[in-house]
Amino acid sequence: MFLSRSIRSQPEFRGGARDMAPLALGIGAWGLMTGVAMVKSGMSVIEAVAMTLLVYAGSSQLAAIPLLVAGAPAWVILATGFCVNLRFVVFSLHLRPYLMALPRWRRLTHGYLTADLSYAMFTRRYAAPASTAQGLLGQEAYLTGGYFVTWSAWMVMSLIGVGLANLIPQSWGLGFAGVLSLVGILCSMATTRLRVLSALIAGATAVAAYALPLKLNIVTGIGVAVLLCFWLEQQFVRSPPAAGDPAAQGEGPQ
Repeated sequence: MFLSRSIRSQPEFRGGARDMAPLALGIGAWGLMTGVAMVKSGMSVIEAVAMTLLVYAGSSQLAAIPLLVAGAPAWVILATGFCVNLRFVVFSLHLRPYLMALPRWRRLTHGYLTADLSYAMFTRRYAAPASTAQGLLGQEAYLTGGYFVTWSAWMVMSLIGVGLANLIPQSWGLGFAGVLSLVGILCSMATTRLRVLSALIAGATAVAAYALPLKLNIVTGIGVAVLLCFWLEQQFVRSPPAAGDPAAQGEGPQ
């Protein structure tokens, strides 16, 4: 998709890559430590390289590594990866209006390339799909520009981690840089009271449900936050604020 002239020629492609570039260091650090973790867990270099290229999902990779090493059944490994990445179902539903007119192979490619940071940056930039075909192409180009940075940074540094695994101690904790990048984007998106509330609800629920297996606490946090904030938003719409209320002047939750 990066090689498509119709995508690369759009100014939005360069804009997406430019906006994502400051986060490349955090993404790369996360990828580096994932590559190191795969090799140090006992996987061969070939297995680690194959997993990096085919899976492209750091959280799923880190969750699956100990199961692979322990010889867990394939269905357990697949179920774990599925549960850890359930949040991408939410991402896909949100991105569907932007991409639904594309051919199936391009939608599948977007599914492979979508990452937490690229999704967050895109939704911060575009609150709704464009109304014209050219506008939708520009939005896809912006999303793809973000992909280019995230995919390249992740792949290059993961492969370096695989190659230099014996020289880089996991105790450095470089992977936390990727988490900090995501937190930074989250804070920049907390522009309304409802968004702040949804983040707090999701975080509190995920922590409270930490004991759930297969990292289902993540999905639980997302689900509770979406449902509760949707209900609150509907209540706000049904009961408009009185005149003079700050919310009546555009300061209500969005």
